Amino acid sequence: MKKTMKITVGVAVAMLAVVGLHYYKDAHKKVELVEEIDEVEKADPVGPAFNADSAYAFTKAQCDFGPRNMNSRGHDLCGEWIVNKFREYGCKVTTQRVNLTGYDGTTLRSCNIMASINPEATTRILLCAHWDSRPWADNDPDQSNWKKPIIAANDAASGIAVMLELARIINNGKAEKALRPQLGVDFVCFDAEDWGTPQWADVPDDADSWALGAQYWSKNLPQGYEARYGILLDMVGGVGAQFFQEGISLQYAPEIVKKVWRSAREVGFGSYFPKRMGGMVTDDHVPVNRYAKIPTIDIIPFYPDCKQSGFGPTWHTLADNMENIDRNTLRAVGQTLVQVIYKEQ
Repeated sequence: MKKTMKITVGVAVAMLAVVGLHYYKDAHKKVELVEEIDEVEKADPVGPAFNADSAYAFTKAQCDFGPRNMNSRGHDLCGEWIVNKFREYGCKVTTQRVNLTGYDGTTLRSCNIMASINPEATTRILLCAHWDSRPWADNDPDQSNWKKPIIAANDAASGIAVMLELARIINNGKAEKALRPQLGVDFVCFDAEDWGTPQWADVPDDADSWALGAQYWSKNLPQGYEARYGILLDMVGGVGAQFFQEGISLQYAPEIVKKVWRSAREVGFGSYFPKRMGGMVTDDHVPVNRYAKIPTIDIIPFYPDCKQSGFGPTWHTLADNMENIDRNTLRAVGQTLVQVIYKEQ
């Protein structure tokens, strides 16, 4: 997907298995795992069924445009496709176009996409993901691939796919599965997330070189925009993924972490959301918390036993393709979010 995973100070969870990762620059602030009294949740699913086959097809459709790295034809065509799909599913869609500057001085023609369900509702939930792809496979085991763009099936397409499927099933819901009219859902597709400093660059990796679209959106919110909380989806379709509780999320929004992880157990996907801490991650939720002041968490995988990367073996490699997308992972994340949305009061 992008960035470097950062490990929380004082947390020993899976630390010995993680090699070559870095501390987040604000990690001096101690973060505690969200503790809950262990209870056996009754299976109590609400809302419509999440269709993993549909989400898988949405993932593939984005990959069919090829790499969607900034300023590329695939990027522009895919952006138009995302806008049209959200409109097809009844969302009010707005775009935020701006030229941003990459770590290397490149001008990036960026477009954040915001799609809203029940746009007049004053109680709102924010779901977000980035849609641009990494221009360099700088973590590929083959050094000759380090400057090749990746297809980004997981690290970009999967998060957008889950949001599209949520928009489809919410807006197609029958009366008994309808979203209550007082609740609105906003899907924000952040651009220019993955132009962060590559590992082979001869300049330091500045955390601010990542999540450029989210930084801009968070500092230039639509007038009057507020959300009760936000949930970021990042690499939510990978084979073997588990979503540990991420450290920055625990700093800013521990109650939302608790809500999401409980919802996963309620719909039978608790094994995908273990009550364990992973790391602290530089991702789009950081500027949303800091600048937009919306308490936002990150659903992002952690592979404690993967020597290549804590984000998993395909992260920033040419292997991030459809062969490594798992419908079961998409279903686990998607149905958990259905539970979160439809239980919101």
